[in-house]
Amino acid sequence: MTKVIPRGIAGGVTELVVKESTRKQHLPQPELEMRWGVLLRSASAPAHPLPPSFSYKPKNKQTSLRNREKRPSKPADWQMWAEEEGAVKMAAPVAAAAGPLRGAIRRSPPWRSPSRRALSSAPPPVQATAVRNAFLNFFRDRHGHRLVPSASVRPRGDPSLLFVNAGMNQFKPIFLGTVDPRSEMAGFRRVANSQKCVRAGGRHSDLEDVGRDLSHHTFFEMLGNWAFGGEYFKEKACSMAWELLTQVYGIPQDRLWVSYFGGDPKAGLDPDLESRDIWLSLGVPTSRVLSFGPQENFWEMGDTGPCGPCTEIHYDLAGGVGEPQLVELWNLVFMQHNREADGSLQRLPQRHVDTGMGLERLVAVLQGRCSTYDTDLFSPLLSAIHQGCGAPPYLGRVGAADEGRIDMAYRVVADHIRTLSVCIADGVSPGMSGAPLVLRRILRRAVRFSTEVLQAPPGFLGSLVPVVVETLGDAYPELQKSSKQIASLVSENEAAFLASLQRGRRIIDRTLTRLGPSDVFPAEVAWSLSMSGNLGLPLDLVELMLEEKGVQLDSAGLARLAQEEAQHRARQAEPVQEQGLKLDVHSLGELQRRGVPPTDDSPKYNYSLRPSGGYEFSTCEAQVLQLYTEDGTAVASVGEGQRCGLLLDRTSFYAEQGGQTSDRGYLVRVGQQDVLFPVARAHVCGGFVLHEAVAPECLQVGDQVQLHVDEAWRLSCMEKHTATHLLNWALRQTLGPSTEQRGSHLSPERLRFDVATQAPLTPEQLQAVEGAVRQAVEQDEAVYMEEVALKLTAHVPGLRSLDEVYPDPVRVVSVGVPVAHALNPASQAALQASVELCCGTHLLRTGSIGDLVIIGERQLAKGTTRLLAVTGEQAQQAREVGQSLAQEVEAATERLSRGSRDVEEAHQLSKDMGRLTEAVDTAVLPQWQRRQLQATLKALQRRANTAIRKLEMGRAAQKSQELLKRHSGGPVIVDTVSAESLSVLVKVVRQLCEQVPSTSVLLLSPQPLGRVLCACQVAQGTTPAFTAEAWALAVCSHMGGKAWGSRVVAQGTGSTADLEAALSTARAYALNQL
Repeated sequence: MTKVIPRGIAGGVTELVVKESTRKQHLPQPELEMRWGVLLRSASAPAHPLPPSFSYKPKNKQTSLRNREKRPSKPADWQMWAEEEGAVKMAAPVAAAAGPLRGAIRRSPPWRSPSRRALSSAPPPVQATAVRNAFLNFFRDRHGHRLVPSASVRPRGDPSLLFVNAGMNQFKPIFLGTVDPRSEMAGFRRVANSQKCVRAGGRHSDLEDVGRDLSHHTFFEMLGNWAFGGEYFKEKACSMAWELLTQVYGIPQDRLWVSYFGGDPKAGLDPDLESRDIWLSLGVPTSRVLSFGPQENFWEMGDTGPCGPCTEIHYDLAGGVGEPQLVELWNLVFMQHNREADGSLQRLPQRHVDTGMGLERLVAVLQGRCSTYDTDLFSPLLSAIHQGCGAPPYLGRVGAADEGRIDMAYRVVADHIRTLSVCIADGVSPGMSGAPLVLRRILRRAVRFSTEVLQAPPGFLGSLVPVVVETLGDAYPELQKSSKQIASLVSENEAAFLASLQRGRRIIDRTLTRLGPSDVFPAEVAWSLSMSGNLGLPLDLVELMLEEKGVQLDSAGLARLAQEEAQHRARQAEPVQEQGLKLDVHSLGELQRRGVPPTDDSPKYNYSLRPSGGYEFSTCEAQVLQLYTEDGTAVASVGEGQRCGLLLDRTSFYAEQGGQTSDRGYLVRVGQQDVLFPVARAHVCGGFVLHEAVAPECLQVGDQVQLHVDEAWRLSCMEKHTATHLLNWALRQTLGPSTEQRGSHLSPERLRFDVATQAPLTPEQLQAVEGAVRQAVEQDEAVYMEEVALKLTAHVPGLRSLDEVYPDPVRVVSVGVPVAHALNPASQAALQASVELCCGTHLLRTGSIGDLVIIGERQLAKGTTRLLAVTGEQAQQAREVGQSLAQEVEAATERLSRGSRDVEEAHQLSKDMGRLTEAVDTAVLPQWQRRQLQATLKALQRRANTAIRKLEMGRAAQKSQELLKRHSGGPVIVDTVSAESLSVLVKVVRQLCEQVPSTSVLLLSPQPLGRVLCACQVAQGTTPAFTAEAWALAVCSHMGGKAWGSRVVAQGTGSTADLEAALSTARAYALNQL
């Protein structure tokens, strides 16, 4: 497809033709979207010649930018200047990707003639480290910017993000006006950095595109500079950017184009002619200054919040040969508006500058490379991959030219190992939910391409970590500190997934041999792989593997299975008597008549701690004793795709009881490892454990099977169960020894605990309970478990048990105290430690809990309180969210104390209070902190509303006096007046009527986008037919709006471009009634 873009801004308009390629969704791709770089490798479009060394000599900061030298006559060594005072270990911001100028400008033609050259061993002309340092030193030394470190890629206190994906993320509190006035950030005026960014998962994700072309990355660095509170604005920002690119980096001016915001009539926004004129004054020709609409050149943080026009600098890959081929280099955002909840735009009281430039792309331009993967940021990794795998050398091919997807695999592995290293160094490890789950997908994608395409040996990915540290460690020293830990974690996860991948491949291949040419892949087999927990394969990976083989998955069957599982999970959230596969009284009687012994479920306790700190769960072999259909009928065999119940002689699965949710996992037939029977859950009925499963193929009574629990699922349940015991103990320590548990339930996501209380817990009590649990977790106490005779537990002071029947012998769980010592009545140990009768599965040490946060509390009934809590990473995130919201509330308190200059500012502050209140009410944060912040915000909202009323009364008095001067007499006043809200307009009307009681008043107030406010009041003693409501309705109906009110006072809204006609309607109606 070809887009025709107007070229220039005045005079004869020529056309800039930008070819836009189509992108296929799945491999192979005959034509891939190439965002840039293709033409640099062809003879018709040589890269601009870069001198061996760039020159830049720091000048006096007062030197005029308009009269600066074009280039020093005697070059200094640019790289030496860039590296003076050592490597600057800082990091960078970005305004955000500006949008579909990407669709029009940023796309280059599809791949046509791939280069066949291997990577050169010669060093690139300019080192990436020097490019990064030159940016930072330029803004620090020449323009007085403060260099700030890169934020962690793990967002702190921002649940809307999985990863930090732009440089501006860490400065959100400044943009939103919520920065803590006591914090260091509150003093920021002009700053610069290089920010680590990850775009994978969530709204902005490039994961599936990485490797398919020459430009996408999941991890990248953003160079950026900011000015807060109007420190500088458009002219300074543009001139500095132009100076850096053309004088410091030496990019020829004739290779640079710029775009600016061309306005948006629908939103009432004028073109940003100021930015246009700045670029023209800097010497950019009219023909290379392009105007675009809001989709391309108006940047917004989100649905609401600060926003503004942006101007972008683009590089011409064609170099003047043939049609221009433009790629965005730098985005400069001028935040001067705020997007309100109703979609309207309001001017910000303070303006900000927020810029971002991708380091990888800049380095490629400066090094004359056609791809970011050909720069020295990636070439060491690509060389290491070649040496470690023995695969053919990297040639930079894409699409159909990339036979066997060799080059795609190089790019995937190189990109993903950088992302893995940076994320793990910042505390994000592969896991089962949120950002850790995305990182797990990234690792598994890298393993697939390295082993299946590049034929890499086991442990290969971990061996690449030192190469990443070598290239990025100087800029981000946390990589150097964590190098060994990163390599170890990557290797451990790689080994675990390789086993799953090999098994999954065998299962898929075996199933395919049984399918006809037009058959779809059975949903049950794909589901069995995805439901096998940490030893299985995610559905998206199964689907991708099938697509590569040209096989379609039974999506309808898969949707049905997913819906059934979702329904079960929903019921499990609030357990009730659930219908499903159960053993009824007749089935149990038949088993007892046949002399079938109860299920031996002792293997569920067969797990241990590895020296590394991880858990090892033993497999369990068993025999199928009986099979049941969904309606409970006992059968000797089940067929393919059938949901069934399995009764085994022994099991390692935990069946739901004691408040702990059931295990899940899979089983295989002994000697046939390539058919997985996923077990969704297990129930215990009369001592028999029934496993609920879907059979991908025939299974018979008498088959020998091997059971595997989903280890991540089980471990999460163990964490929550041990945390539940500590919570029970902490409540007794805080509220008193008479405190009693009323029930509990736990799943991998969270735990629920019901406790008998005389009154709702105070914030201080909730905080104390959390503190006691955290102390036990930090001490990493041992958890002792032992079966003892029930009679030994009968008279132990402080021993916790529920009002239920316990087996004999009974299992005792004791935290920090050996069971024998805890059960000694003379020791009193059970009064001071957590000691309970419990059949659940538990951690072996408390440290694995990580943390516990109570995130919810409500009264079930008088005297019973229900607590909701999370642990581990979720608890840490909850604390960070709470801390962030507390800082915002404190900043709002400070703003309120300073007072508002006008009604607009007061209303904005009140809106911010409402937004904060909603965030505090709904966010996952410590409940004690929620209660405190809610009380503070309630008081602040009252103060804000009082301030608004005072300001509105003052504004109304001023407006009413102005109107009285214009209307000296008469029975009716009809006019327009500027008012920020209906509330102010109504107050003006009322004050007018108080001063001239015999006059009826109707006022209109024009608003942005043609909207009009209306308020009126009729004088006392007017005819009964003349009512304010009818008057307002007549006028607002004329404007296509609506009105409401009473006989005396009314208000309404409408939209019109002809206010005089509306005023004439108002006068005519009133005079006719009078």
